[in-house]
Amino acid sequence: MCFDLDSHPPIAPIAGGALDSESLTIRQSDGTEVAAFRARAAHPTGAGILILPDVRGLHHYYEELALRFAEVGVDALVIDYFARTAKDLPRDDSFEYMPHVQQTTFAHLGQDIEAGARELRRDGRVRSLFTVGFCFGGRLAYLSATLPLHLAGAIGFYGMPVGGRGDLPAPADVAGRMTAPILGLFGGADQGIPPDAVKQFESALAAAHVRHEIVSYPNAPHSFFDRKAAEFKESSDAAWAKMLEFVKANTAKA
Repeated sequence: MCFDLDSHPPIAPIAGGALDSESLTIRQSDGTEVAAFRARAAHPTGAGILILPDVRGLHHYYEELALRFAEVGVDALVIDYFARTAKDLPRDDSFEYMPHVQQTTFAHLGQDIEAGARELRRDGRVRSLFTVGFCFGGRLAYLSATLPLHLAGAIGFYGMPVGGRGDLPAPADVAGRMTAPILGLFGGADQGIPPDAVKQFESALAAAHVRHEIVSYPNAPHSFFDRKAAEFKESSDAAWAKMLEFVKANTAKA
């Protein structure tokens, strides 16, 4: 699991920054209903971000994160991963997510990501679409840059960029198919993602001529982007600022 059950995004709320928010269901052409949460900016910048959660799927941590994005002018949508195997929404902290994670496929996850992208663009508020993911979702965020989404950029927090993960391709292996700028954010003390894996990913992006920036925060562990992890506040603040800088730099002008 990427975060503890009582974790929260390490970002202070901005009063009046979000226009509205809602839980919704996105219906795909095959009838699959994907649970989602959307937050709209009161003062939209034209940027929209699709949030790809960790292995828990749609969780309150990511709903809060969507609100924080909306408060700085970025429309945001979080999607769930388990429409085909789990119907118990809203879920409490007893939800056993791993059996559902193990049943996901890249084909279905790709369809869900594409459905989320369509929903974000549906009302015409979003000119430039980004993805951001965490852990399992971080890997998916990198892979989303290989999908036909016309992304403005993809951001991954501590997503494993090499090796096998079910039928998900390794991002480093498919760098040549990525069509959007990549921002990779890693913990320098992450025991699950060694520095060599990060270097391999960065080398693959460079070899494929994919515009990218890879940042490793010294001494920060996996899942450092957490309000509870006060000792890593400096890294969290820097990562939030880096992410907003990336979004702003890659958002098309009106």
